[in-house]
Amino acid sequence: MDDGKGRLRKVRLDELLVARGLAENRPQAQRLIMAGQALLDEQVADKPGRQVSEDAAIRVKRGLPYVSRGGLKLAAALAAFGVDPAGWVCADIGASTGGFTDCLLQRGAVRVYAVDVGYGQLAWSLRQDPRVVALERVNIRHLTSLPESVALATIDVSFIGLGLVLPRVAELLAPEGQVIALIKPQFEVGKGQVGKGGVVRDPALHRAVIERVLREAAGMGLAPAGVIRSPITGPAGNVEFLAWLRLGAVTPPADVVAQWAAGVMLSEGLDP
Repeated sequence: MDDGKGRLRKVRLDELLVARGLAENRPQAQRLIMAGQALLDEQVADKPGRQVSEDAAIRVKRGLPYVSRGGLKLAAALAAFGVDPAGWVCADIGASTGGFTDCLLQRGAVRVYAVDVGYGQLAWSLRQDPRVVALERVNIRHLTSLPESVALATIDVSFIGLGLVLPRVAELLAPEGQVIALIKPQFEVGKGQVGKGGVVRDPALHRAVIERVLREAAGMGLAPAGVIRSPITGPAGNVEFLAWLRLGAVTPPADVVAQWAAGVMLSEGLDP
């Protein structure tokens, strides 16, 4: 967001750490900053109240707060969309190591069904957690039901488009259930549109993918409610996005969805 004069708004450093998913809350962010663990432009920034630009280059020196980088992506989405999974039953589709699962548990989820087509990838700490139900060697497209409906499903899948996954996920949701899905352009565009190293760099393709995925979701009864750019890129450097979808909610007009997609591009300094 800008300040009305074309300049990016200034925010407190501790607030930005929380917004980026680098800390769970402001007290934790303040502890990290005062311990010298927060870097601003690769320099130690030790004042929690320091005013910085919303697009400031910040990182935390310590180890990841989750079992994988994926947790940072979901944490940013939960903060941006104001979604609080405390007390909820959730499903993590494409759980892999369990970054999303770990994030959900740290936010108070009472149970997480960790679904993945692979085997043996889920972190041992999560495997031993009684709140986690590991469903390995399970292709979401063939999963007909869970023991209970879920209030929130998170999705991080590869080598398949979300349009093939969302119909099954929608069937797992409780009434008014929600979805936070990671949009990976490299698996949504045609092979001829993927550049060197498997990276999609064209912002126009990013925008087209966002609009199409949200449109397809709406057609399945999953109303788009928001979209953000992931705070970190995929392993190969691919730009990724997180979409918030709500079962049974009112679908916004197509022009509003288009504005969201353009807004994501503009917020990151990209040509929409």
